[in-house]
Amino acid sequence: MRPAADRSARFIQLHVGDSAAERDAAAAGLMASPATISPKHFYDGLGSRLFEAITELPEYYATRTEAAIFETHGPAIAEAIGSGATLVDLGAGNCEKALRLFPLLEPRRYVAVDISAEFLRHALQRVAHEHPAVDVVGIGLDLTEPLALPEGLAGERPVFFYPGSSIGNFTPDAAVELLRGVRKQASGGGLLVGVDLVKPAALLNAAYDDALGVTAAFNLNALRNLNRLLASDFDPADWRHVAFFDAAASRVEMHLEARRELTVRCPGIARRFAAGERIHTENSCKYTPESFAALLGRAGFGKPRQWTDAQGWFGVFWAPAD
Repeated sequence: MRPAADRSARFIQLHVGDSAAERDAAAAGLMASPATISPKHFYDGLGSRLFEAITELPEYYATRTEAAIFETHGPAIAEAIGSGATLVDLGAGNCEKALRLFPLLEPRRYVAVDISAEFLRHALQRVAHEHPAVDVVGIGLDLTEPLALPEGLAGERPVFFYPGSSIGNFTPDAAVELLRGVRKQASGGGLLVGVDLVKPAALLNAAYDDALGVTAAFNLNALRNLNRLLASDFDPADWRHVAFFDAAASRVEMHLEARRELTVRCPGIARRFAAGERIHTENSCKYTPESFAALLGRAGFGKPRQWTDAQGWFGVFWAPAD
């Protein structure tokens, strides 16, 4: 084993984008009725930084509420999980959320997984510098694809960490499929997951449509990324951000709405949009504690433990894999 002082972050690129397939999928979404854009197109370097800014907004309660749960219930969470595991951070971003767990869980290895590879590389330099005794590994991976870590990387007792209610971006059925993939690789450990809970619509609507327009910029950035991928001619100024809570589906939806009648063109495609027509860009499903525990059961996890804030806005679940 290398001396701890000599350790640096390793990086493994598993997501090798098939440009033709990605273009075909994006073009199909554009031509669908209603049109759709995959949320993964939010996350270039700019999109990742915009999401960081969103987490600082007063309207966006999720990040600070989840952090408060870990601060209040950290000892109980650490007792339930134990120390010295491999911490596998799904959708790691800037790694800040996982870093707050290091004093509690004292991981031997930290595996950070994210689609935004260059953004992740930069964040891991800091992790390796600040925690030289921890084996730090970055994985470039699209979580909309099957989750399959390199053999042996997760160790004997992996703790998969999926914070921020990112699981809500998947439909319940798609979430079960993702969690089943986690369960298969979590033997001896389990899943620590943050979940946004059902609450008054006014709170949810404000969280996804902030007064400063940061979430709007995050949403509109998907058009810039689509232009790069498809050589399309979206003008973000022609579109407005729309977000609302759909109580029947128990989810917040984000859309981009055409401000005027227009046609978007790219090689071989022309898509006309009427004024007010929308492109669906993201869902964020909200759960009750009971409905999410049932979802974990469908994915094959054992009976979970749960911690919430005093208002019951957010939940952190520990679900053992065995």
